Amino acid sequence: MRKLGFDSEKYLQEQSSYILERVQHFDKLYMEFGGKLIGDKHAKRVLPGFDEDAKMKLLATLKEKAEIIICVYAGDIERNKVREDYGITYDQDVLRLIDEYRGYGISVNSVLVTRYREQPNAQMFMAKLERSGIKVYTHRAIEGYPTNVEAVIGAEGFAKNPYIETTKPIVVVTAPGPASGKLATCLNQMYHEHERGNKTGYAKFETFPVWNLPLKHPVNIAYEAATVDLKDVNMIDNYHYEAYGKVAVNYNRDIETFPVIKRIIEKITDKESIYKSPTDMGVNRLKSGIIDDQVIQEAAKQEIIRRIFAVENDYKKGLADKETLRRIQVILEESDLKKEDRAPVLPARDYAKTIQKKIGNTNPQAVIAIELLNGEIITGRTTPLMDASAAAILNGLKSLANIADEIDLLAPMILKTIQGLKTDGLNSRVPTLSANELLIALAISAVTNPTAQLAYHQLSNLKAAQAHSTVILNRENEQTLKKLGIDITSDPVYLTENLYYN
Repeated sequence: MRKLGFDSEKYLQEQSSYILERVQHFDKLYMEFGGKLIGDKHAKRVLPGFDEDAKMKLLATLKEKAEIIICVYAGDIERNKVREDYGITYDQDVLRLIDEYRGYGISVNSVLVTRYREQPNAQMFMAKLERSGIKVYTHRAIEGYPTNVEAVIGAEGFAKNPYIETTKPIVVVTAPGPASGKLATCLNQMYHEHERGNKTGYAKFETFPVWNLPLKHPVNIAYEAATVDLKDVNMIDNYHYEAYGKVAVNYNRDIETFPVIKRIIEKITDKESIYKSPTDMGVNRLKSGIIDDQVIQEAAKQEIIRRIFAVENDYKKGLADKETLRRIQVILEESDLKKEDRAPVLPARDYAKTIQKKIGNTNPQAVIAIELLNGEIITGRTTPLMDASAAAILNGLKSLANIADEIDLLAPMILKTIQGLKTDGLNSRVPTLSANELLIALAISAVTNPTAQLAYHQLSNLKAAQAHSTVILNRENEQTLKKLGIDITSDPVYLTENLYYN
């Protein structure tokens, strides 16, 4: 059983009351939500016990008072930027988010396409939204934003971008990912609200870094590792210390831009800002939910290790630069960690070496090791019948159901029929069954085979299992493992030299 270190209910109660307290200072509060509003899997991994939809459930308690504006950067739409945890593009994620918010009964005001320059893909996306009854706005980039305060506040700045009509006291501004223009949107709205005589304020709900945990706490270091491509660095908030004599942690971008943002807010409102530091702007009460710091620290350390594998893979694929790779390596070393501290890494590599020795060559061998929640390590390798992902899942389910290894869960004829469909019917050059195909075959077999049914019912027990692959997985297998709740990493090695099939 996985140890818990976080109490989501306790956290939600304190967080909700604190936001309501902040709202009382204004007629309307524009609240920038950083991180994932739904499906915050990073927080779930580093805070065992954290509900990945906690922020959404928090908003659901405030739904009578809140509405949402979703920002998406036009450039991210144009280049089909992908949200890695779901394997979908940012424009698709906006559609998913709208459906999710509606499911919670929270009003979606509109979608705002930021830094818009008539990009063709953005135009098609906007047309799709409008034809589905979703209000769409566009904001142009403001030259000199945010440092040229006079330009930002002037006729060619916020005044030129449209105002989004809102009706509720809390307006949540969120996005599929970072650098989507959330802060600029909040400030733009405050400008137009002030022009209309309304008293509005700004607050930021950023999950990480946790301002009242130590600078070098593993949870905060794991945030640095997760945002290494953005060059984010955790720092002591010097403004907060000077104002209150208390240590608070923030990150470089917020600290660097605070004086400018403070001036913009003061220019907009014609009064001195109530905020003396970037930490003041935040409303995060995450620390209140931590009930076992040792459990949290260990989980965060494991996340740091997972992140170096992710960056190494991205570098191999050409998605990360050398500076990002160097930075994540430094973070790992400074944390006094090594990749082999991840439990399934060595068993996977050792089994691959055993296969190499047995067949007499040094070609990469696809092996996946899964660490189950009971601590048992299960391995699976690619064979002519199924790939390593499918084999590891099947072997893991057998172990969880106490089914002997030599017992077949799937009839050979079923497997051969599927392989025939792939090669003959679908003209695939890869006859081996993938993880997804294996699960479909298992689900069908479970209808008539009681032993297969036993294994099938163990699927939920794979959640939070840790796995490692000796080769880079294709996207289909990676997403299937993630959907099962398995945290998968892989060595930055391609199975073959084939450019397309890798």
